[in-house]
Parts: sequence; C-alpha cells; structure tokens
Amino acid sequence: MDQHEHEEQAALFQWASYSKAKYPELRWMFAVPNGGYRPVQVAKKLRAEGVKAGVPDIFLPVPIGGYHGLWIEMKYGTNKPTSEQEDWLEYLGKAGYMAVVCYGWDKAKDVVLEYLQEA
Repeated sequence: MDQHEHEEQAALFQWASYSKAKYPELRWMFAVPNGGYRPVQVAKKLRAEGVKAGVPDIFLPVPIGGYHGLWIEMKYGTNKPTSEQEDWLEYLGKAGYMAVVCYGWDKAKDVVLEYLQEA
C-alpha cells in the first residue's frame, strides 16, 4: 500500500471512529493487512498463515439490504486494481457481498453511508 492510500484509509477509519455513535455498525469495520512491502521472511510467514493476494482492504461484516457485508478496495490517484483484486471483487460480488473500489476516503465514506442506509 502506498503512502497516499495509507493516508486515505487511515482517514476513513478516523471518520468511522468519530461516527460510531450515529452508526454503531461501524465498530465492526476492519482492515485486512494484505498490502505493502514486507521482508521476505515475513511475507513467507503470512502466506503460510493464509494471507492471499488481492483480498480487498476493508470489510464491514454487517448484512444489510440483501448483502452479506461490504468489501472495499482502496485506491488513490491513477492506481488501478490488480488482476487478483479484480478477481476477488468479482467473486465477492457474485457471492452476495457488495464489493467496490473507492478512490479516496470521501468516496469510501459515501459508499459506507449508502450501504448502511440500505437497511
């Protein structure tokens, strides 16, 4: 995960922390630490533990409006999803989850709010 993407994702979780009183479901939203550079030994250990390339960055495990939960892949600027990320998003969508790519924390916040209002 590049620094800009990190900052955007951190901003989303900061907003979620402040918004939990109004939207208590946000307490269940979490990040999946799949991205970013890791030393070879750490990467091998994580793969052995089941980390998989392409899994979206954020999950809100709250079933709403016919969906099992919400998965978000964060991107910044002109970054595009990798083929592995596209595969995961397609699979998750077919499996009954809302699975989207969001460019910036503002867009991710809007998607989360729209999702929570589906109830």
